[in-house]
Amino acid sequence: METALSNIEVLSPGARAVARCDIFGKPPYSETPAMLTRRFLTPAHTAAIASLQRWMRKADMSVTLDPLGNLIGRYEGSTAGAPALVIGSHIDTVRDAGRYDGALGVMLGLSCIEQLAAAKRRLPFAIELVAFGDEEGSRFPSAMIGSRAMAGLISDYASIAALEDEDGVMLADALERFGLDPASMSGTARAPESVLAYLEAHIEQGPQLEAEDLALGVVTGIAAQLRFRVSFTGTAGHAGTTPMGLRQDALACAAEAILSIEEMARQQAVHGAVATVGSIEAKPGAANVIAGETGMSLDIRALDGTLRDEMARRMMSCITDIAARRNVGVEFEQLQDLPPSPCDPALSGLLEEALGEMGLPPFRLASGAGHDAAALAAIAPMAMLFIRCAGGISHNPAEAVDPADADLAVEAMLRFIDRLEASTA
Repeated sequence: METALSNIEVLSPGARAVARCDIFGKPPYSETPAMLTRRFLTPAHTAAIASLQRWMRKADMSVTLDPLGNLIGRYEGSTAGAPALVIGSHIDTVRDAGRYDGALGVMLGLSCIEQLAAAKRRLPFAIELVAFGDEEGSRFPSAMIGSRAMAGLISDYASIAALEDEDGVMLADALERFGLDPASMSGTARAPESVLAYLEAHIEQGPQLEAEDLALGVVTGIAAQLRFRVSFTGTAGHAGTTPMGLRQDALACAAEAILSIEEMARQQAVHGAVATVGSIEAKPGAANVIAGETGMSLDIRALDGTLRDEMARRMMSCITDIAARRNVGVEFEQLQDLPPSPCDPALSGLLEEALGEMGLPPFRLASGAGHDAAALAAIAPMAMLFIRCAGGISHNPAEAVDPADADLAVEAMLRFIDRLEASTA
C-alpha cells in the first residue's frame, strides 16, 4: 500500500487524484473487500483520514479534525488568519459504492494545493481543503451532518447525538470511540466572515456532459430535497388462515403507496422533479406472517422548492388515503429539508471564464443530487464544477472517470483561483 501511495506522485495532478480515489476503493479504506463501503466514524473512515492528513501536511497544510469528524487542511495565505476559499467534498460512501463520488472532489482540491505549494505560491486568502465525514447519511438516518454543522444549520444537537445506526450505536457513542467529544459538536460551526467562498468539484452523477461530449460543466444550482421516514402499522396475522378481505397488511399498503408515488413523480418529470423510495423493511419478516409493521424512506426532489413542497403534500395525502382505505395506520417523520441552493453567479462566472480560456464551452447544468455545497451556501457564496462520469453512472461500483478529464478539472480550479485572487485584489 505504501508503495502505491508513493508511486502516484509521478502522475499528472488529475491522474493523481483519480489514482488516490482508486486506492481508497479497497481496505483499509473500505469496510469490506467485497465492495466499497466507507461509512461515517468507522475504521475505514479513520484510515482515510490518516492518509489524507499525511498528504495535506506534505503539501504544507496545517491539519485539524473538527468536533464532528470533518478533516480540514489549511494552506495559509500571505496574511495569517485571512478568510479562506474552502474547497471540499465528502469521503463517506453509500454501500457498494463507486470510487469517485465525493472523494474525487477532495483529491482534486488536494492536487490544486499541491501545485500551489510546489510553486511556493501564497494568495491573499487562505485555502482550506475539507473532507466532510458524513454526506451520504449511509450510517445514521440524517445526511450532510458534517457540512450542515459547519454551516450552523443544526440547532438541536441533542437529537443528532441520539441518532442510531442499524446496530443501535448512537452517534454520540460513535464520536467518543472516534476520539471526539460529543459535547463539543456545536463548535463545528464556522463564522461566516472566516469563509471567503466555497468551491466543490464533483462527478456529475448524470449523463448530460457525456451526451454533450464535454469533460466539465458549471453547476447553476442544487435541487431542493425533502426526506421522510414513513411508518405503516397494520396487524400481523397467519398467512394461511387470515382471509384476504380481513387483512391489515402493512407491506401491501406500502407497496400500493410506492406505485402511487412513482406515478405522481412521473407526472412532474418534465419539470425535473423526482421521488424515490430507496429502502423498505417489513416486520416480523417471516414468509408465513402478514406484515404488521412496515417502514420505508421517501425522498422528494425538485429544482423548484414550491413544486417540491406541493409534491410532498400531495404524496402524503395520497398515502394517508391508501392507508385509511386499507385500515392501516401511517405516520410521517421528516428527516431532512434542504432548500434549493442556487450557485453564486459571480463565482460561476469565474469558472466559466476559466473554461473559456481553456477552449472549453461554459456548459451550464443543474444538480438533482444533493451536495455539501448546498449547506455551505448558508454562510458563503458557492460554486460547483461537474466532471463527466462514464454513462452518468453513480452510487454504483461502475463509476468511472477519465484521468484526462480530471486534469482539466485541476486546471479549471487553478484558473478559478487565479480569477478569485484578481477579483479580491
